[in-house]
This record gives sequence, C-alpha cells and structure tokens, in this order.
Amino acid sequence: MHRLSRRSVSGIFRNGGFHHRNAVVSSLSSTSPLNHPEAERKTDNKRYSSFASSKFYASGSSFTPLARRYESTAAASDSSSVPVEKYEYQAEVSRLMDLIVNSLYSNKEVFLRELISNASDALDKLRFLSVTQPELSKDAVELDIRIQADKDNGIITITDTGIGMTHQELVECLGTIAQSGTAKFLKALKDSKDAGADNNLIGQFGVGFYSAFLVSDKVAVATKSPKSDKQYVWEGEANASTYTIREETDPEKLLPRGTRITLYLKRDDKKFADPERVQKLVKNYSQFVSFPIYTWQEKGYTKEVEVDDDPSEAKKDGEEEQTEKKKTKKVVERYWDWEQTNETQPLWLRNPKEVTTEEYNEFYRNTFNEYLDPLASTHFTTEGEVEFRSVLYVPTMTPGQDDKLDLKTKNIRLYVKRVFISNDFDGELFPRYLSFIKGVVDSNDLPLNVSREILQESRIVRIMRKRLVKKAFDMILGISMSENKDDYVTFWENYGKHLKLGCIEDHDNHKRIAPLLRFFSSQSEDEMIGLDEYVENMKPDQNDIYYIASESVTSAKNTPFLEKLLEKDLEVLFLVDPIDEVAIQNLKLYKDKKFVDITKEDLDLGVESEEKLTEVKQEFGKTCDWIKKRLGDKVASVQVSNRLSASPCVLAAGKFGWSANMERLMKAHHAGNSSHVDFMKSRRVFEINPDHPIITSLHAACKNDLENEDALRAIDLLYDAALVSSGFTPDNPAQLGGKIYEMMGMALSNKWGSPLDAQQIRQQPQTPETVEAEIVETVEAGTQK
Repeated sequence: MHRLSRRSVSGIFRNGGFHHRNAVVSSLSSTSPLNHPEAERKTDNKRYSSFASSKFYASGSSFTPLARRYESTAAASDSSSVPVEKYEYQAEVSRLMDLIVNSLYSNKEVFLRELISNASDALDKLRFLSVTQPELSKDAVELDIRIQADKDNGIITITDTGIGMTHQELVECLGTIAQSGTAKFLKALKDSKDAGADNNLIGQFGVGFYSAFLVSDKVAVATKSPKSDKQYVWEGEANASTYTIREETDPEKLLPRGTRITLYLKRDDKKFADPERVQKLVKNYSQFVSFPIYTWQEKGYTKEVEVDDDPSEAKKDGEEEQTEKKKTKKVVERYWDWEQTNETQPLWLRNPKEVTTEEYNEFYRNTFNEYLDPLASTHFTTEGEVEFRSVLYVPTMTPGQDDKLDLKTKNIRLYVKRVFISNDFDGELFPRYLSFIKGVVDSNDLPLNVSREILQESRIVRIMRKRLVKKAFDMILGISMSENKDDYVTFWENYGKHLKLGCIEDHDNHKRIAPLLRFFSSQSEDEMIGLDEYVENMKPDQNDIYYIASESVTSAKNTPFLEKLLEKDLEVLFLVDPIDEVAIQNLKLYKDKKFVDITKEDLDLGVESEEKLTEVKQEFGKTCDWIKKRLGDKVASVQVSNRLSASPCVLAAGKFGWSANMERLMKAHHAGNSSHVDFMKSRRVFEINPDHPIITSLHAACKNDLENEDALRAIDLLYDAALVSSGFTPDNPAQLGGKIYEMMGMALSNKWGSPLDAQQIRQQPQTPETVEAEIVETVEAGTQK
C-alpha cells in the first residue's frame, strides 16, 4: 500500500508544493468513459451520479466554512471567462495521508466501497427530503449509481443521482478533514476509543471520500444540488495542500442533479480501472446496497452473417444445377452497455415469516459457495440498545480441518448499512470454538471504517457477540431436540470437539454447552447419550455423575474400577476423546450433580455397612503397611478398596493427581521431559480387595512370615499387574514379563512331569526295543495260584 512519508511531504511544503496553474482546470479528457460513443448508443447519457453523505451534506449546517480561501483567478475556457477559486486545506495533508494509509484502511480496494457508500447516503437523503420537499426531486431522474472504468487511460467515474452539493457545502465537506483540523480528528479518535464509544469517523469527518487518494493522483468532483441553479467542480491532487472550485459551464457536462466523481489513478493502481475488477469489487463490498448499481461492461450477442462460396468446390461434370443456397456462419458481435451488478436483494432485511426454507438454503449456498444444505438456520433482528440483523447457519460438515480449531475463519460476513466490511475475524464476533457457524451480520451502529482495534474495544461489538452466541446455541439446541435424531448425530460427529473446547474456554456459557454434550456410557455402549438423559436414569440415592476416561469404549468397560458400580447398577460415562476429561473437569457440576472420576481415591459408593468396612480395615491394617513397605515410593498409600469385587487389586489415582488417561496424554505431550509425570507417580494409591484369594493368602503370609521371598515377589507382581489393568504404563515392560514367566514356571512346575524328563524323552531314539516272549501258565477259572 502506498505510504506518503512525513519527510517527503515536508519537502513538498518547503518547495512550495505542487504547481497549480492560476487558470481553469482543463476539461475532462475527451476519452473519458462518459464520452464514449458506445455509452450513448444504448443508454441515456443524462444519467449521473452524486457523492453526498447524509451526514456530510446536511442542509442548514450550523458551522461555517473552515477551509481558508487562498486566491481567486480567472481564465478563458470555451470563449467564456470562468472564475477558479483556490483554497488551502485546513488539516495537514501529511498527517491525513498517514492516517488514511496506516490507520483506517488495510487495503486499497476499499476506496470503491467508501465512495459507493457515500453515493448511497446521498440517494437516501434525497429520498428522505423529497417527502417534505417534493421540488428536490422534480427532475424525473432514477435513483441509481453508475460506475464506468476506462482501462486504457486509468480513469474511474462514479455517478449517482442523489442530493448533490452547493458551493458552500463543497467547501464545508471537501475542503476540511475535521472541524478544527487534524489535531481534533486524532483527539476525537483517541477519546472515542478510550470511552469505548462508536467510532463513526466516516459520517463525522468525511474520511471516506479521502480514501480515493489511496489510488488516485487527482480527483474531480462535479456536483449539482437541486437547491442551486449552478453546477460546481471540485478538484484536488494527492499530496497537495490546496484544492480548487469552479463553476461548470460546458453544457455537455451539466448534471440535472447529483454528483460525478472522476478518479485519475496512479500508475501502479491503474489495475483498478479494469471493468471486470470493478464489477468484482462491487459484488464483494456493495452487493446489498439498496439502490441499483450499474457498471459499464462489454457484452456480446451471436448473429449469422453470409460468407462467400469456396471456389475449390466446383460442380461435377454432368451434375444438374441446383438452386443456390447462401452460406452463413455465426459470429459474436461485441458492444458496451450498462449492467446491474447488485441484483441480489439482502435476504436478512425481509420478514422471516415471508422467507421459505428453500430461500434460506439457496442464499447459504450462493453466499458461502456450499453445495450441501445447512443443518439449521436462524434469522433474527435485535433491537434496543444495539440494533442489527443477522442470518446464521450450521453447516452440514466441516471443511476437513476440524482438528485445527485455532485457525482464522471467513465464515461471518459483517455488513454496515448493507455494505460489506470484512469477513476476517479472530474471535471478535464469535468465540473460537463456534468458528464453524456461518452467517451474515448487518449493523447500522458500527462505522464503515471499522478496524480490528475498533472491533476489540467497541462496546457495541461486545453486546453483538453475546447475542450472536446466544442465538447460535439456540439453533444448535433446536437440532438436538429435532425429531430427526440423525441430524444431531451428524452435528456431533463434525462439531463435538468444538463444544468440548467451549467447556474449557467459555465458562460463562457452561449452562448452554453442557446439555449439548454427548458420551458413551456403561449402559449405552453403542449410542451416545446426553447429560439430561444420564440424570434422568440416576438412582434415587445417587448424588454424583460418575465417569472414567480411557482410550476406547472397550478398555473402559473392561476396567476393574467398574466392578462394584456395575453390581449396584450405577451408570458410568465413558470419556474416550482426549479432550473429554479436561472438558468435564472444567464443567465440575451439572444440575447440582458433581462429576466424579471413579479412578480417583476416596470413591464414595454408599457402602451398606460402615461398621463392617471399619472392621475389615482394622483387620488388614498390618497387611496394608507391609505391602506399602515393600512397594516403597511407588505408591502414596495402600488401602482396603470398596470398589472391587472380582479383581484382587487396583491402582487408583490420587485425589489431586492425574488419572491414568491424563498421565498417558501428558507423557505424549511432554515427550523427553518426564519430570512432570514422575512427580504424579508418587500420588497413586494401591487398593486391595480383602475378599480375593490372593489377598487373603498375602494376609496369611503377613501373619506368619514377613520375609517370605515368594510373598514379596507376589506383591511386586501384583503391583505390576494392577499398573496395567488400571491403565498405567509400566516403566520396564521386559522386567514385568520376566516376573510373569517366573510365576508361571513356579505354578506349572512338576504339573505335567519334570522338564528334564520331557527333554530326555524327546532325545531318546525312536527305534523300538526288542522284548522276549513270556510264557504264562494256563489257570482255570475260579482257582488261585
């Protein structure tokens, strides 16, 4: 983007600025787009445009001209003397250009958006004033905007038929940047930011017009107000400290009403004078302006023309002559004509009761280049402190980047007074986890030159964000309550992770997010359930929502932590997504029910007899101390378990420690740095089942022989087995395998014969042994030998 340095401007001022001839500024080039013969062939060349903001050009303005008249000269033009008045800008050009280029606009192409918006305001004001002053619109001229681009000469002309300006209004509106210079402009900008107020710089100071100098060396404004009999021309150049105003006397250039802005583009910016690019910019930024916008476009139609016969095709001898038929071919005839560019009417301005589902879906597909209909849509208008209109959609599927939730999206198109402002947002209108929502937001309260800083600091934007988020959740809740259950299944498959991320990032909306979450459970392994359904199925005396985090449903349902809960018919949620555990921990409560991890110590399952449990703990107290002494720092403590029925032991996580699933994730996250994980290892609790035969055998060994090697090795193997069955990863898998093989050898020893005997049998020769016959005497039945 072009930037004018302060040093270069200072040099211009020292050298007297750019040279201004004390004569009439030369007439527009005869090759100007409005003088093309093609333009006169098919359209009325009396259609003009106007540049006038309803805030700029208020009639009866109370403030006086602020630009200082510099000089007045006269020169001959078309055999008539036309006075040219020269004025000096009140605000410094260097600070103005620095502000426009670096602060207000991030790209040059917005100049067309700003000028079209001002023209639309001029048309709006004329329509408004004509209600009480019909004489203002006595000329039967249609209310429209016309844009013509001359690619060869680098000229763009923007014409509208709005209210126009008088001589005094030209000086007041285009002769000064701010009512008391640039200093006040900058001070007002800073004060409004500090107060969080609306920074409507366009309407208050006229900065929108000066965006034309982003791409132009020279700008000419020809304007005719219905309040005046004369037409005036304002001309100014980039980097100049003065401008001129003269009366238009050329009959061919007179306007019945309105304003025509002619931009003489800089050498590097003549690309903007391409008619196709102009049309594209209009469609992008000003598609929904309420007045028709026409652009000068090349068109063509097909017609047939006669062609001469090919002399090589001679008639054959003896052939009878046939009736001659004229040969033709199709050619494309090119011509230039006006083409309406903003044919699409803004759907969000219509009454929602009058818009069909097919129209919403068609608007969605056309606006966001989608080929599938959305899952849901909502159309609403917010009134009161902040007014805006919006249409929001939930897409059917993600664009294939569902794991990259932090990417900026272009899913929300922000309009101000139906003028497109931006679709590049990073959490200003929607939080990151709702970035999949697509839609249109149109506000009348935001300024046209809204910037990232204004979006972040504006109180209006904060209010808009809250209401947009609420409407988005209402739309998603509607999908979850729909009779078609498959719609929410589709939604959850695509956007479930987004909502879980919302549990972590957006504490203010937990009550809206929680009912939308879905999980598998011990009683629903094939179909996900919501938290409302879980609460409805809770036992009368159940106070907590139980869950377990694991790699998969299969590993979760086979864990020993579930044994006692399944006996009591208590449902347990299976958190099998890596983000699930963190999301649930951030929720903490749902409908006053606390989330409880069944893999943590001190699990309360409502034991029937506290006295019996106390007796068991006292009986096995010495055994627990013995096992703790053997395991050492591997565990924080050894306790009698109340959650086991079939397994001999389990390794529970500390109350404030990591679960096995979290430890696995943290190991993957902190690869190469095990200090965090090593600290949490010492927080594990080894729980034993006093009713299991292995534990009763160790209990007997504790009473009889504390130093028994077999018993001590059994404790080590028991710990390693609990480590694996509880979801933890052993530090030395090979050592664990060796212990298992050793125990297997002890168990299988001499059970099917000695290993040595078996080896000897395998090594014996396979030849049969010779056996001598034995003679057995015959004994009669019933006799004994």
